Amino acid sequence: MTDHLAGLFAPWLVYAAISGLHLVLPARHVEGYVRDAQSGALLRYRLNGPLVFAVSMGLWFAAGYSGLMPWDWLWQHRWSGVTGAFVLSLAITAAVVLSAPDKGRGVWSDLYLGRRVNPQMLRARADAKMLLYLVGAVYLELNLLSFAAHHFLVHPDDPSPGIVLYVALFTWFVCDYLVFERVHLYTYDFVAERLGFKLVWGCLTFYPYFYAVGLWSVADLPNPQTPAWLLALSAFIFFAGWSLARGSNMQKFAFKRDPDRAFLGRIHPETFSDGNQSVLCSGFWGISRHVNYLGEFLMACGLALSLGWPLMLGPWLYPLYYVALLVPRERDDDRRCAGKYGPLWEQYRARVPWRIVPRIY
Repeated sequence: MTDHLAGLFAPWLVYAAISGLHLVLPARHVEGYVRDAQSGALLRYRLNGPLVFAVSMGLWFAAGYSGLMPWDWLWQHRWSGVTGAFVLSLAITAAVVLSAPDKGRGVWSDLYLGRRVNPQMLRARADAKMLLYLVGAVYLELNLLSFAAHHFLVHPDDPSPGIVLYVALFTWFVCDYLVFERVHLYTYDFVAERLGFKLVWGCLTFYPYFYAVGLWSVADLPNPQTPAWLLALSAFIFFAGWSLARGSNMQKFAFKRDPDRAFLGRIHPETFSDGNQSVLCSGFWGISRHVNYLGEFLMACGLALSLGWPLMLGPWLYPLYYVALLVPRERDDDRRCAGKYGPLWEQYRARVPWRIVPRIY
């Protein structure tokens, strides 16, 4: 019973520790894209994701090497851990939503989608959305390392190289997000999402546990003897997707910061403009209207393939999740942009008819 309770409250303690590191470690101060609803000023953020990540990993390795904690402790307590994270998500959702003014949308809708748009705390020392994504990313990496450690402990004589590749690719994914965390201040989540159960549960429960579903599925299994060509193909698909996702997000970020600057010194911005608003339609954004979503899906496919069990359902749940998430989100974003940009968006639709996948969808 005591062991189960330890697993149950482990996410609470780890999330609190990561939050504490975010608050006390040095950070750079930047302006975001969204504005304060009352003052109209651009919101400011403290960003120190890479440093928080590095210190957190150092503490995890220190605990493992010292024997203070088994390397696969989070694997051993994964079921109680995900339960504890879910309970914490419910508690934070209730606190954040019910303490905000009622907008008349209905309490259940508000609990799910939220009432506040971009809440900040402690005199803007912490932004709620940025903190949620940070703790989710760091805890995901801890789960990946612990789940992989379990595989090596169970199969010490013949571990799967796909496990190593999977963790390496996912670590790239996590570090990439944290290194470029400023860019994400210009994305859909920070511009359009409110803070409710969908976002809180997504960051505290779904992100750190479901994203690792591939390892959750195969960590106990022996080495599948994956051929080298399949490992190479999975890495190629992953980095092809990363190039699309990172490239498109960076191009949009650069355009919003300096609309006249050529991205990477080569891709000159082409736009539809009415003098007040502009819609970017060149470079990555001339491939499809949400080419970044295609990149996210390809990265997920590369991760699923890297484990070496291409016919097993478990690793493919992660790419399938992106289909379920991004197709409806694209529709919502398309409606939002049509309302915001009007005729400019119609011109963009005519020039770039593909929603996500060129010549297919």
